[in-house]
Amino acid sequence: GTEPAGAMRLAVGVRERVAAVHSVSALPERLRLYDGWADGYEQVPRRTEPGTGAVSLSSPSTLTAVSPQDVAALEYRAPHLAAASLAFAFPTAPAEARLLDVACGTGLVARELHRRGFRCLHGVDGSAGMLERAQSTGLYQQLWRCVLGQEALPVPSEHYDAVTLVGALGEGQVPTTAVPELLRVTKPGGFICLTTRSNPSNLRYKAELEAALERLEKQGAWQKVLAQEVGNWERATSEEESTQGTGYISGVIYLYQKCPVPQLKGD
Repeated sequence: GTEPAGAMRLAVGVRERVAAVHSVSALPERLRLYDGWADGYEQVPRRTEPGTGAVSLSSPSTLTAVSPQDVAALEYRAPHLAAASLAFAFPTAPAEARLLDVACGTGLVARELHRRGFRCLHGVDGSAGMLERAQSTGLYQQLWRCVLGQEALPVPSEHYDAVTLVGALGEGQVPTTAVPELLRVTKPGGFICLTTRSNPSNLRYKAELEAALERLEKQGAWQKVLAQEVGNWERATSEEESTQGTGYISGVIYLYQKCPVPQLKGD
């Protein structure tokens, strides 16, 4: 009767574990916690019995670390929506394209991209534990450890047909100042697909991110293809974070094309 929707049904133990990561501001400690989660990845129950509470994760800084079971419980839609948006915009056969999955975590985005025909996938992540799990998927041709925002991406300029950064643009995670580095490694005419969340605790970061995106557009670095607010992005983990009491939070997909954009040839 009075139980709040969605968030309050999530397992208490998991909420506490996520809260521990969310409260840590020092990046090295965050990465150690990510590594610990990766170690326990196979131990996540494959299903939950009715009435026992769903296993799930909450903070924007943890979403690259969740298992497929966590994703199902959280109803986390960003990897699916980002891959679908990129595939829709892509002008050439996806199998021929080279993609970089930044903050790749355990490979959630790679799974969705592979389903849509993308085959040449490279990944970077700050957590060695996450990279081991990503390697085990067999979906990546190359993987590197890199803490974006503290160091440059370990790849050449203008090397990728598309770059994705899904689930790691949020408070305490990848800083907005790292966005130009994504542009650097993208080919002219290539695509950059980003996501962030619209829950109350991420609104300051979201405003800062959108200002950075707009500055790059005004400078002629890229042009906007899509900026889509999506409801029911994922389950909320508290009433405070929920959108109008729905039990969910909303999020945004951004898709940009690096300039100069190739002109379509006339018939």
